Amino acid sequence: MKFIVDLLRLGQIRVKEYLLNGLQIVSLETFFDEVGRVLIPGATWGRNLDAFNDILRGGFGTPRDGFTLRWSGAAKSKEHLGSAFDTLVEIIRRHGPRGDEAQDNVLFVLD
Repeated sequence: MKFIVDLLRLGQIRVKEYLLNGLQIVSLETFFDEVGRVLIPGATWGRNLDAFNDILRGGFGTPRDGFTLRWSGAAKSKEHLGSAFDTLVEIIRRHGPRGDEAQDNVLFVLD
């Protein structure tokens, strides 16, 4: 896994990047709206934390071999979401380097 992360940092591997607009996220419902709009447009999904976790595994409209998830305006989202923000970040980080589900290769960037 470290080798893949090193190659990504060096720009030798290109992965799909998805951008969540944190300025649009003012509640858990608007977070789910943004996930649907950005990660799986047009798809019907469970709109809950378990379903979001499944999306991060890939294959539900997201690449199975990993992707980058960038959350812009994250500080503003955190203001609105409170502890739900921390829960979402924890779920996402599980799917990245050193996470319990690191094999999913989700690189997470907070802007």
